[in-house]
Amino acid sequence: MITKSSVNPVLRVAPAAPAEAAAYFRASLAFHADVSDVAAALAAGGDPGFVVVDSRSTESWDQGHIPGAVHLPTALIPEQAEQLLDKSVPVVTYCWGPGCNGATRAALALAELGYQVKEMLGGFEYWAREGFAYETWQGPAQRAADPLTAPVEGECGC
Repeated sequence: MITKSSVNPVLRVAPAAPAEAAAYFRASLAFHADVSDVAAALAAGGDPGFVVVDSRSTESWDQGHIPGAVHLPTALIPEQAEQLLDKSVPVVTYCWGPGCNGATRAALALAELGYQVKEMLGGFEYWAREGFAYETWQGPAQRAADPLTAPVEGECGC
């Protein structure tokens, strides 16, 4: 039972010291990219300096995937990564969305093979929800931006 005199759930464990927090968040950015940043880098034209890997099944890929992504299901990474990817080019993995750890498993498999890798937070779900174009087995598709995940007009400013 929580009483008025007890510490609230947010501060039950004290925040980290600023230097520790900075190190943690800096490290987090070394491991993750968000959908908007990936989309901006791909839209800028030219070589973005990384390759995007969709780690889902063929059925999921056909349902929708990021244009230009490489399809490499996680289970096939050990046998096919070297034929599809260059170890000198960083990889950004994605799967379905925040409720799926497939991109994390794919990133781990690639890192264990010697690839530089980041995971795209939000996965394909947030790619589509933020209104970015994608491809399906039927051709190009795009949805309107979901106002709960992305600004309908302009940029988020973060």
